[in-house]
Amino acid sequence: MTNNDNTLNASCSENLLALRDTIETLGGKWKLQILHYLVVNEKEKNTFKKIERGLPGISAKMLSKELKELEQNQLVTREVIIGKPTTVEYTITEYGKTSKEITDTLVDWGKKHRKRILGK
Repeated sequence: MTNNDNTLNASCSENLLALRDTIETLGGKWKLQILHYLVVNEKEKNTFKKIERGLPGISAKMLSKELKELEQNQLVTREVIIGKPTTVEYTITEYGKTSKEITDTLVDWGKKHRKRILGK
């Protein structure tokens, strides 16, 4: 194996590690959808119930789990608003907004794929 082959293997391994980290952070059915929803609706007050209504098919338990993980990864902030009733608002962080490029690319690819497969 040449030195150039070692460099290529190291580069590939580094890229695969980065890809694995990305998939672990953003993977699953809902995380990217939640981030996309929060980016699109960032000027609004996004309560738990509003997000749940905006993502048809997600259960409250799954939304809660995914929001906690997104918060742990500094992509979303959670703020408890004391009042009657007490509400919780979720906001996309500046760091979370960096996911917009990813979601926009996936949306574009998904539209092209749908058109290709369904012929529409």
